[in-house]
Amino acid sequence: MKNQRYLTIVSFLALLCANQAATAVEAGGAMPECKLSPIGDSQSSDLSQYKGQVLYVDFWASWCGPCAKSFPFLNEMSEQLKGQGLQVVGVNLDENPDEAKAFLAKYPASFTVAADVSKQCAKDFGVKAMPSSYIIDRKGVVHHVHLGFRPGEAKELRVMVEKLLAEKVAGL
Repeated sequence: MKNQRYLTIVSFLALLCANQAATAVEAGGAMPECKLSPIGDSQSSDLSQYKGQVLYVDFWASWCGPCAKSFPFLNEMSEQLKGQGLQVVGVNLDENPDEAKAFLAKYPASFTVAADVSKQCAKDFGVKAMPSSYIIDRKGVVHHVHLGFRPGEAKELRVMVEKLLAEKVAGL
């Protein structure tokens, strides 16, 4: 009886993981539509409003050490490349909005920050780590999924973004 219960639990977890993997966004896939809630004085947003821009979507949480290290990179990239069509969106996944606000007081963001209160956006993207970043072209196609953040990776991520910014898109 105990082995049967164990096998049932293991089977359920395997099925859950397989389902998560099947719905996760991968390079070449379309960006999910996501509605996000404001944090502080920001406005509600929908990722589809950024179609026509290169989008860098970064899922983060206040308890995430690598997230704190990624914010200076995201700020710099946003400030330097916004005029070329880059939109950086930080999507917070904290349960308590005050924790997100405290993080932002310590690590200010010069890019758009919103909350995924329902966690549906994170589920639709298939977020597996903190931070999880998605580089999306002007047509809404995901070109790169990046899990975690180490400062040495910033240059490679920026090169990917700049390559997409350089592409001309007909009809947009």
